[in-house]
Amino acid sequence: MPNLKNKIKNFPDTPGVYRFLDKKRGVLYIGRAGSLKKRISQYFRKDLEPRIEEMVTQANDIKYEKTETILDSVILEANLIKKFWPKYNVRDRDDRSFIYIVIAKGDYPYPFIVRGRQLKKFPKSKAYIFGPYQAQHLLRGALRIIRRLFPYSTCRPKQGRPCFDYQIGLCPGICVGEVSRAKYKNNIKNIILLLQGDKKRLVKKLAKENPDLIASLKHISDASLISRDDFGMAGLSRIEGYDISHLAGKEPYGSMVVFSNGQADKSQYRLFKIKSAPAADDLRALVEVLTRRFNHHEWPQPDIIMLDGGRPQVDFVDNFFKLKNIRVPIVGISKLAGDKLVYTRGADKQFKQLTDSIKNILLQSREEAHRFSRQASRRSRQY
Repeated sequence: MPNLKNKIKNFPDTPGVYRFLDKKRGVLYIGRAGSLKKRISQYFRKDLEPRIEEMVTQANDIKYEKTETILDSVILEANLIKKFWPKYNVRDRDDRSFIYIVIAKGDYPYPFIVRGRQLKKFPKSKAYIFGPYQAQHLLRGALRIIRRLFPYSTCRPKQGRPCFDYQIGLCPGICVGEVSRAKYKNNIKNIILLLQGDKKRLVKKLAKENPDLIASLKHISDASLISRDDFGMAGLSRIEGYDISHLAGKEPYGSMVVFSNGQADKSQYRLFKIKSAPAADDLRALVEVLTRRFNHHEWPQPDIIMLDGGRPQVDFVDNFFKLKNIRVPIVGISKLAGDKLVYTRGADKQFKQLTDSIKNILLQSREEAHRFSRQASRRSRQY
């Protein structure tokens, strides 16, 4: 273990894919990173999830491959998982629970996302299949980037009116007969090469057909992928959202909701009936909830905490965390300020950029926390 810690000091602060290897050079786990150095260093902290801790104790070496962009690392990670099918990528999961991209063969095909359990509907003779990928929100972000590079259509050919995607430059125009079938299929071929990880061949092809796209391909703006990549640990992204609900100070409840990999994980939602905080004192009720939550050392640690509230809530909880030496990033959402994100004082620029790029997920966690706490408060008043 100490040797691995020393080794990662020389890892690059660039995007890429890494592999944990056992003593026999077998692949234990494959992951991606916006920064190889920062991501892999997280595996040597003390609050690891038991499954990850088990994997790290078996590791004898770590190898990495740098990539030009985060998008490249997402694609490479999936292709390597498919090749090696590592134990700790698939443990407690099977082929049906992963996410895949499918491009069905036809006149005007386009990429779409399916669950592994749906793959039987798409024989390999009739479709191109890419994956497995591990997070749907990440894959949707990747497809948005790819579509800006290589526009594709999801509308009907020659439907007589331009679709919305055509008006914003994402559809090449099959809806209005603006693109030939041959040209459209050539664009899809570019997407296939990219998803296959054959970027060299793609660049060579573009050098003949559209050299201007090469620069765009190498300088992709993929901040949305960086955020989801940097938050969390070994592909996990745990956001915990908190809210307090009561009616004129009566029947107060605090809620904790959990979003893992951008998806609500309702099995990990928790309710806390407020016991000691003064009536109608939301700040002390919030601290009571967080105190009780962090007494559960067996629960996975959050990567970020979302508070339904603005500056008062963020400052109050930040002071409490400092007092208790709890080191978890905090962000508030101020409804009064138009859903503005509120940070702890001194929060760095990178953290602000990362949270801003996952604001949609934070907003979902806020709505879920609010719904969950109000539901409990209403239910208690009915009895």
